[in-house]
Amino acid sequence: MKNPVPQAASLLLEKLMLLVHVRPLLAGSGGETPPPAPGYYDTSCFKRGDLLEVPRTLFIHFGIYLGENRVAHLMPDILPALTGDRRQIQQVVTNKRLILGVIARTASVRVDTVEDFAYGGSILVNHMDRLFEDQVLGSEEAARRAEKLVGATAYSLLWNNCEHFVTYCRYGAPVSLQTDKFLETVKMIIRDQRSVLASVLVGLASIVCLGLAPSTTLPTIFIPFFLWMAG
Repeated sequence: MKNPVPQAASLLLEKLMLLVHVRPLLAGSGGETPPPAPGYYDTSCFKRGDLLEVPRTLFIHFGIYLGENRVAHLMPDILPALTGDRRQIQQVVTNKRLILGVIARTASVRVDTVEDFAYGGSILVNHMDRLFEDQVLGSEEAARRAEKLVGATAYSLLWNNCEHFVTYCRYGAPVSLQTDKFLETVKMIIRDQRSVLASVLVGLASIVCLGLAPSTTLPTIFIPFFLWMAG
């Protein structure tokens, strides 16, 4: 029987990640907000092989700068699983394509303009280098790795997302600090719930074995139990 914890964590993370990737909709129009016009970002400070980060509400989206206003990044997308038409696939990923890609666990490493990649968000450059300072590969090597991976790929929010892609390209090993942090949080929640449940069981055992007054003991036991169930 499979451990339900990783499955539950994956499902929750998928729901949260959808909020990150889904772009805001135009109020009342039903259409999607158009990307910023070309030239919205000053790319003169970007170098080929740079790792670009775009902070979102809950998570961060990552890409590798290839030069000439081009960014390689991994995006959930259902279309590569349905067609080999590169012209269709290269169009900006819509919300529907993205959501279906997450559900079907399909994606593509695609090359977009800086404007399409960032979609109006602020951009951090090589912000992760401080964490992997002894592992930073050459800029050209990072860019070449990204270019070799362009195309359809499997997708997993926990094991193969946009952060895994860029850390492999720039540092030589696929890592997702966001995923690690999320899983640690889930583990803490599970440990806390187990602690509350253990205290409830100990309290019930004390009633049976020691004959403690139920009128005073039960409220103390079941208040944390109900809080655990509600959480």
